[in-house]
Amino acid sequence: MGFLMEKELKHLREGLEKPARPFVVILGGAKVSDKIGVLKALMEKADTILIGGAMANTFLKAQGIPVGASRVESDKVDLARDILDLAKKRGVKLLLPIDAVETDEIRAGASMRNTSRLSPHHGISEGWQAVDIGAATIALYQEEIAKAETILWNGPLGVFEIPEFGEGTIAIAEALAQSGATTIIGGGDSVTAVKQAGLAGKMTFISTGGGAALELLEGKELPGVAALTDKD
Repeated sequence: MGFLMEKELKHLREGLEKPARPFVVILGGAKVSDKIGVLKALMEKADTILIGGAMANTFLKAQGIPVGASRVESDKVDLARDILDLAKKRGVKLLLPIDAVETDEIRAGASMRNTSRLSPHHGISEGWQAVDIGAATIALYQEEIAKAETILWNGPLGVFEIPEFGEGTIAIAEALAQSGATTIIGGGDSVTAVKQAGLAGKMTFISTGGGAALELLEGKELPGVAALTDKD
């Protein structure tokens, strides 16, 4: 194998086999369905899981919190509820946003505001969409990151492509850079966010594996890796 693949396997598989604790996992991005396998696999190892991005909306809806016009996988609400129950059974602290940045239109220059604390009585406003984690959530997640010895991050925590909606993602990237923990960026848009923030050099390892990195984290056998380890 090449040196790049060797580093990917070392950090994403061997490095997370017995991580230094507390082990904090940060998962963002658009869909719960994209992260089901990773969530279940990391539930066996993580001490704390922090959820952000549009996938958080599906979990919020599972808790009866109004999500307005936010992107939601309605057919995955029951699954999100099952994952929350599984975290409780296994003693994993799974945290969801406690507030959010909402907008009436996803575009640069659109109206935006920070919500009050999210609850079944105070959710995302009707007709508005959650596009970033709010100030209280940033502070909550920063506290967990500061306590960590190992951190794995995959997926942005908001629509970071639009600067106004990227403050949460950048704040979390900065928290990782200052944490002193082993920090592993597990591919995807979180890599782009870290590079845009100018913090790539302060992370322990940045994966370029994309979808393959997610499959590796799920514990799946990758054909290319299997071929390399075949002794016959």
